Amino acid sequence: MTRHIVSPKVYLLVFAVLIALTAATTQVARFDFGPLNVVAALTIAAIKATLVVLFFMHLIHSSHRTKVVLAAGVLWLIILISLLLSDVLTRGWLPAPKAW
Repeated sequence: MTRHIVSPKVYLLVFAVLIALTAATTQVARFDFGPLNVVAALTIAAIKATLVVLFFMHLIHSSHRTKVVLAAGVLWLIILISLLLSDVLTRGWLPAPKAW
C-alpha cells in the first residue's frame, strides 16, 4: 500500500474552508428564503461532508474499490431518499375517506 504525505497547509486550507462554510450555514439560517433555506443548508452540508471524506478520511488517495463502495453507498442513499419523497409528496393527491 502506498503512503501519501499530505502537507499541513492542505489540512489548514480545508479546515479554513470548513469554518467558512459553517459560518455560511449560520448566515443562511438567519434569512428567510422560503423553501430554498433547506436547499441551501443541505447544499452547504453536502460540500462540507465531501471535503471531510476526501481529505480527512483520505478518500482522495484511496483505491478504486473504496471509491466504488462509496459511490454505491451514495447511490443507495439517493434511492432511499427518492422513495421517501415519492411517498411524502404524493400523500395529498387522494382525498381522505369519509366516515361511515
